[in-house]
Amino acid sequence: MKAFTATDRDAGAEGLTLTDLPHPHAAENDVVVRVHAAGFTPGELTWPGTWTDRAGRDRTPSVPGHELSGVVTELGYGTTGLTVGQRVFGLADWTRDGSLAEYTAVEARNLAPLAADIDHTVAAALPISGLTAWQGLFDHARLATGQTVLIHGAAGAVGSIAVQLARDAGARVIGTGRDRDRDVVLGLGAHAFRDPAADGEQVDVVFDVLGGDVLAKSAALVRPGGTLVTIAEPPTVRPADGRAVFFVVEPDRARLADLARRVRDGRLEIRVGEVRPFAEAADAFAHRRVPGKTIIRVAAD
Repeated sequence: MKAFTATDRDAGAEGLTLTDLPHPHAAENDVVVRVHAAGFTPGELTWPGTWTDRAGRDRTPSVPGHELSGVVTELGYGTTGLTVGQRVFGLADWTRDGSLAEYTAVEARNLAPLAADIDHTVAAALPISGLTAWQGLFDHARLATGQTVLIHGAAGAVGSIAVQLARDAGARVIGTGRDRDRDVVLGLGAHAFRDPAADGEQVDVVFDVLGGDVLAKSAALVRPGGTLVTIAEPPTVRPADGRAVFFVVEPDRARLADLARRVRDGRLEIRVGEVRPFAEAADAFAHRRVPGKTIIRVAAD
């Protein structure tokens, strides 16, 4: 099969090459998926799991990309809950070959069924951003109806979903971003918009995806007893009498299914910025040309 692989830690996206690899093996509780669409995170070539397995052993050449949508072609021993020929979407393991390939082996529990009326390119943009937004808001920050949440980077892949989920849960939502993002963020349901560096009212929850100075200043924006949640880096300052949480997204089949239902019902809009053909995956990895999530179409439906 064809796959994009990385072999040089220092080469970045320029080191990605289209390679012939053996067809993946479906281990116990795995499925093999024919990938139709794939998503990636630009920074993942710096992640340890891109280069080593769970035991710390070198695993190059490695296939990047951890979001996928496609069709099950093979079941590993003991695999239950999915069938051959079924449309699925979800997350590839952080320390195994990923989704920028024609086929990939994935733990079945990391995948959810995909309805026929959701396009693979939309589904591939949902797993990391959707689960991150949900887990940050509700599992870690425990956002409740009537509370106020400040979402940094509200026009981005994670932020745009977080705005919609928080609004749907009955929270008051303040989004931050660049001036050009104002209409997008307000159109997604935010009640107010401001610059991420600006001072403002204190809130119950701050959800940060930016890190750096924005994160450092965010603790002061949280009311006593509130929560600062970030996916960018471990925070060094905690809100007064409150909590500061750094987390990495975890797979969740049930939540993926719920997010897909929200998409089908028109309650959740996924911002796909650009869809590129498989042959252009390395260029897409290196050059983000438009706002929104870039998706690679690996195979036709």
